[in-house]
Amino acid sequence: MLALVLVLTACGTTKIDASSTGVWDRYIVYNFAKVIKALSLGGNTGIGIILFTILVRIILLPLMKFQTNSMKATQKLQPKIKELQEKYPGKDAESKRKMQEEQQRLYAEHGVNPMAGCLPLLVQMPIMMAVWQAISRVPELTQGKFIWLELGTPDKTFILPIIAAIFTFASSKLASMSQTESNASITMMNYLMPLMILFMGINLASGLSLYWVVSNGFQVIQTLMINNPFTQRREAEEEARLAKEKERALEKAKKSKKKRKK
Repeated sequence: MLALVLVLTACGTTKIDASSTGVWDRYIVYNFAKVIKALSLGGNTGIGIILFTILVRIILLPLMKFQTNSMKATQKLQPKIKELQEKYPGKDAESKRKMQEEQQRLYAEHGVNPMAGCLPLLVQMPIMMAVWQAISRVPELTQGKFIWLELGTPDKTFILPIIAAIFTFASSKLASMSQTESNASITMMNYLMPLMILFMGINLASGLSLYWVVSNGFQVIQTLMINNPFTQRREAEEEARLAKEKERALEKAKKSKKKRKK
């Protein structure tokens, strides 16, 4: 994200049109702008950005589903990973090597790729950059307006960046709640990401903040519908309750059996 801030703020300011050259400017940013303009009902660029964002999120749904399934599979392996950590507690190079080998073998046996969770972010980053470049460098979009916003300039009221940060926090928080275990790095990112979105939203074109609001709002709704952490917690609590009842029933049966033998 820090790299993204530097890239976005350092990108060129020359206008992009049909005569632009280069793969990024001519074929990616310019075509993104064409799609946004085509979706701008009644010439309203803000509506074009909203519809474009929703379209992108729908296209990415299979990838997000894959990420969710991968995270669930990784979480199921946590008890076995803990066993490996207890088996190889040493900090020396040999213990670390064995631990890594055993962990990779475990992932391979269960068809789990622990890096799969990063894939959606890697895909979304260039899209985000292209959207910002389109809003900032394509004249038709630069001059676009939506409600009180001049989409090619920062939101001077800070309202949209704040909403974007809130939705980012909600999205990150819901995602972390879906995990059975949390750690300091996850907790830190839950707060760091919204702050960085707020910082960029204040300094960059407000059209990008609009993109973040719609994208992260969509993510919140998607998480609640597909991978609802509240439902998962209730199911986990129910499973734990049933497991305890089963354990008590087994203990009771053993005691009854001992009494009959006596």
